[in-house]
Amino acid sequence: TINFATFVYWRGEIAPEFADALGERAGAGVEVNVLLDAMGAAKMEKPLVEKLRDAGAKVEWFRPPHWYSIHKSNNRTHRKILVVDGQVGFTGGVGIAEEWTGDCETPDNWRDTHLRIEGPVVRDLVGGFQENWSEATRCILTDGHLGDIEAFENGAAAQILRSSAGKGSTNAEELFYAAISCARRNLWLTTAYFAPRRAFVLALIDAVKRGVDVRILVNGPHIDKEVVRQAGRSSYDGLLEGGVKILEYQRTMLHAKTMVVDGYWATVGSINFDNRSFSLNDELNLSVWDEPLARKLQDHFKLDLEGAREVTLDEWRSRPAAQVVKERSSALLRREL
Repeated sequence: TINFATFVYWRGEIAPEFADALGERAGAGVEVNVLLDAMGAAKMEKPLVEKLRDAGAKVEWFRPPHWYSIHKSNNRTHRKILVVDGQVGFTGGVGIAEEWTGDCETPDNWRDTHLRIEGPVVRDLVGGFQENWSEATRCILTDGHLGDIEAFENGAAAQILRSSAGKGSTNAEELFYAAISCARRNLWLTTAYFAPRRAFVLALIDAVKRGVDVRILVNGPHIDKEVVRQAGRSSYDGLLEGGVKILEYQRTMLHAKTMVVDGYWATVGSINFDNRSFSLNDELNLSVWDEPLARKLQDHFKLDLEGAREVTLDEWRSRPAAQVVKERSSALLRREL
């Protein structure tokens, strides 16, 4: 079996190549289920969808526009999930588009992080797929999608967190708030979209007061949604004054979503540090208690810093008035970003 869900499925050479791979497996008798967000994957060429269906794959759209579901039109599934035979899973920030076919060597090749997962936690990854698949199809996946998996003797403690829009705080919001509150030595955050609400700004500053080394790596000039960048920048003054280190990535679009706390806990997935991830979208992250993985992600963070520029408080407070206007006007849209 192959269960695949994505927010982004755009155009370019990789789009038909990936569809061909899925179609080939479907034609060989493998059950292939493909779930596409109706908004995020709207750029996907429709002949590819038909080609997949003709090969025997089931392709469904998540929350396509209908008058009777218009109240959910702003709530998308941003999850990236691939599970093969219920045994091996993948999740992170990667979508299907040319932007993910390089290694950030040019501004056209984005920087991202994705994980390959094995072990019992893959069952929970299937659960994340099932949640959205059942809404789109009114069907439940059978036990054949859950592999007969036993824990590794030398495996890491891991947890899949699923989050969806709802009243009050969401799982995504609680995960990040708890991680910030529990940090004791260091907290290194990488996020594509950074537009924190005030409660998170205060939590990050409180962490610094406890002696935590708080570093936030965000997008620089290559971001694909400038309004989000400006909205996030409206919080820089308080964060910088509070001792939080802010670094803007200069090489290309930064699309990774990772956080490492105290060198032994890490989370990777689809959750950005903004209201859309915390309150509006369906999201999914893998959290792991594992020093080797945490160290590897910290090493990635250090490498990324070589292509980043740190923002200083003195520099920030001397920025032009026109920049301040951009930030404040963009911040008015924070609830939707």
